[in-house]
Amino acid sequence: MAGELPFEQPLLELRKKIDELKQFSVEKEMDFSEEIARLEQRYEQLENELYSTMSTSQKMQLARHPQRPTTLDYIQHIFTDFIELHGDRAQGDDLAIVGGVARLNGVPVTVVGHQKGKDTKDNIARHFGAPSGRLP
Repeated sequence: MAGELPFEQPLLELRKKIDELKQFSVEKEMDFSEEIARLEQRYEQLENELYSTMSTSQKMQLARHPQRPTTLDYIQHIFTDFIELHGDRAQGDDLAIVGGVARLNGVPVTVVGHQKGKDTKDNIARHFGAPSGRLP
C-alpha cells in the first residue's frame, strides 16, 4: 500500500535496504543471497512484531487509510465475471453498497459489500461507505 504510515517506517527502511542489496548483487554479479535471506527473515520478524503490537490508534489509522483496498478491489482480485447489480424496486441505488453476481473458481456466487470512495468526491457519492438506511 503506497502512502505508508509513520509507525511503518522501520519496515520501509529495511525493505529499501533489501531492494538495494538485490540490485547491487545483480549489477556487480556478486552473490549476496545469504545476506538477503537474513534480511528478509529480519523483515518478516519486524513485520510480525509491528502488526501484533499496534496500538488502538495505529489500528484505526490502518483501517482508515485512504489507499486501503475496497470491496471492488477485492472483487476484482478474487472473482471472475463480476456483474454489478444496481438499486431495488423501492429505494433505488445506494452507492455505499456493492452487490452482484460473479464466479469463484468457476462456481456462481453472490457478492455483497460496502464501498468507500477513493477520493473526497467519490466518498461523498458513496456516503463514506455507510448505507443510507432509508426505510420504505
